[in-house]
Amino acid sequence: MFIENFKVESPNVEYRDGEIHSVYNYQTTELVHENRKGFGYQWTVKPKSVKYEFRTQTHVPKLGVMLVGWGGNNGCTLTGGVIANREGISWATKDKIQQANYFGSLTQASSIRVGSFNGEEIYAPFKSLLPMVNPDDIVFGGWDISNMNLADAMTRARVLDIDLQKQLRPYMEHMVPLPGIYDPDFIAANQDSRANHIIKGTKKEQVDQVIKDIREFKKKNKVEKVVVLWTGNTERYSNVVVGLNDTIENLLAAVERDESEISPSTLYALACVLEQVPFINGSPQNTFVPGLIDLAIKNNSLIGGDDFKSGQTKIKSVLVDFLVGAGIKPTSIVSYNHLGNNDGMNLSAPQTFRSKEISKSNVVDDMVASNGILFEPGEHPDHVVVIKYVPYVGDSKRAMDEYTSEIFMGGTNTIVMHNTCEDSLLAAPIILDLVLLAELSTRIQLKGEDEDKFHSFHPVATILSYLTKAPLVPPGTPVVNALSKQRAMLENIMRACVGLAPENNMILEYK
Repeated sequence: MFIENFKVESPNVEYRDGEIHSVYNYQTTELVHENRKGFGYQWTVKPKSVKYEFRTQTHVPKLGVMLVGWGGNNGCTLTGGVIANREGISWATKDKIQQANYFGSLTQASSIRVGSFNGEEIYAPFKSLLPMVNPDDIVFGGWDISNMNLADAMTRARVLDIDLQKQLRPYMEHMVPLPGIYDPDFIAANQDSRANHIIKGTKKEQVDQVIKDIREFKKKNKVEKVVVLWTGNTERYSNVVVGLNDTIENLLAAVERDESEISPSTLYALACVLEQVPFINGSPQNTFVPGLIDLAIKNNSLIGGDDFKSGQTKIKSVLVDFLVGAGIKPTSIVSYNHLGNNDGMNLSAPQTFRSKEISKSNVVDDMVASNGILFEPGEHPDHVVVIKYVPYVGDSKRAMDEYTSEIFMGGTNTIVMHNTCEDSLLAAPIILDLVLLAELSTRIQLKGEDEDKFHSFHPVATILSYLTKAPLVPPGTPVVNALSKQRAMLENIMRACVGLAPENNMILEYK
């Protein structure tokens, strides 16, 4: 059975004026490696319970979203999709009359289990857990190195159906991105023909201009909050250099000196951190250099990333978790992609492809490390990622994977998979989820039983890891890539905010 909404009635939750207050007992374990007389050292696992209090503001603000690369395939597809949903647009395809929807969005199109009733499982929308921004109400803006309006950019992208494009054109032809930061050293040379709409000046002047743009966008559109997200071209990796970008002071000084090794994405992120505006990196490059991470922590300004997890990598984070969890040993993972959109053209340069290769390759590490029966310390499957640019296929990316595993008594199992990924139609709802969850997380505060004051989540937003290929985590925090664990983490934190126990699927009442 599916219900649209619910309210929790419990001594652990209180719906106050303007906030939801909950008490949550976090059940975890503590491991001790101690010397037991006569037995030597042994591991001891001690269950423990820690009481937390959560406080969630229920006022849902008017939200502005500024996209870096607004005129790209992802930007115009998301903007058009939200407009189509808001206006209730339908359009003719070769198969049927299609209605606008938010399929592919965790927050808008997935459900959570809330219990059972008369022997039947009861589910509710994911978005019903906590008050969230309605995507139809988002105001979009942003920057691009091309001055093309969004209607023409939508035509160039060749993602949305023609009948839908015709209906969206009047809404989008007046939408023109602000000039963007362009540095040809960080992206492929083939992007130069697009770069006719550029923020001039030194790197310090560019950062100041981005801050000015954010403030003016917020004032002009009367939005209460702004979230900025990078959906621009993949950049090459920045060199992390002592004295350049390794500390807050060195990074700020390097910007003042107009150092060439500070990337455009880092400049946008720096502007947002200085302005205390959430910034999310949707590409694989190392935007968040150490000095920038330290500044975000110091300013308590949310940052999240890296790289949208939309197709091949999402499947990989499910399949490898299944194999290792089933006691099957993956020994070789070969992933091949070809695509024909501008992302593919930019990735045809070796230096930008390397950024993508790194984000795609690390996705299995934690799953492999979790099973010391299958893998010796330091042992990994052979893992190869190939990306080729094939203009004809456009946004319809092909992903082909071969998983070879060792099974019982030296046997071999091979799984071969072909995945046709409509690249921007998969990425657009992920962008939506990232900005909605980033905004929501700024309204949640918590405190442990030994803390006096409420505080926000850590500014390095691990809560967004379900949606990213290479989750950014605070220093010293383990990286979790298994998709099921990432989703459970996100859902259970939201459940804790309304005093609900984590979903453990034990269903003891039926045992």
